[in-house]
Amino acid sequence: MALPAYATTGQRVGYYSFLTYCGLVFFFLIAPIFIILPLSFSASPFFEFTKEFMNFEPEAYSLRWYKQMVGISSIGDTTVVTDKWMLGTRNSFFVGTIATLLATALGTVAALGLSRPHMPFKPVLMAILISPMIVPLIITAAGMFFFYSKIGLTHTYLGLILAHTALGTPFVVITVTATLTGFDTNLIRASQSLGADTMRTFFKVIMPLILPGVISGGLFAFITSFDEVVIVMFVGSVEQITIPKQMWAGLRQETSPVILCMATCLVALSIALLTTVEMLRRRSERLRGIKQR
Repeated sequence: MALPAYATTGQRVGYYSFLTYCGLVFFFLIAPIFIILPLSFSASPFFEFTKEFMNFEPEAYSLRWYKQMVGISSIGDTTVVTDKWMLGTRNSFFVGTIATLLATALGTVAALGLSRPHMPFKPVLMAILISPMIVPLIITAAGMFFFYSKIGLTHTYLGLILAHTALGTPFVVITVTATLTGFDTNLIRASQSLGADTMRTFFKVIMPLILPGVISGGLFAFITSFDEVVIVMFVGSVEQITIPKQMWAGLRQETSPVILCMATCLVALSIALLTTVEMLRRRSERLRGIKQR
């Protein structure tokens, strides 16, 4: 939003100073990405900008590390190639997808209940539901480990999925609750007055209007599950390795540029998901009449 023509000199200085400050903060946050992206295409086995790389010489660039990431090794390549990266990718998508579906269903139902004006113990229930976001993750992971150990869920996919579901549910609750803030309850009464039952009212009236918030919460839950490493280290086994756990192990055991390739793919995935969230947010505003365009 541009400044009006009648803005004073002090207001202009403050405005542009604020923009400069925001630009510097933004650059500080995304600066590491500008280092990771080009290095993932370097032929050097070290995390460095070689002279040939800076001079844009063709032999300094290679897809060698991306091939190793997907388990393809070229002839004469002495680097140890394993399928851990692809195994971690499959596990991350498998656990993340199921955990997202469960978290979306549970979070949506919880948000609908909390949106009722006469819901008893509403502040207490809300605090309990969002507690996984507030409690330090190491404490949550330790508690889940001891609890799952007693019921035999450690080192199982079911335990990992349930743990990620607990971490993703608060994001769904918050986003759906925010969507329901501007919801017109007269639409529910109108639907019921026309003879629609509860299920038909939910799927024909409520769900289409809150769908952008539900999908946004599901995407946040998926990102949370996809990026989580502490819970996996406590609850998961050696076979249940995920991408963040493999990246952590790679940094501790072998420093390989394959980590940069996977980080580049995760950045691309994050950008795609965040773009989807922003598009859904704008659609939700249009449906609720907040924006005309």
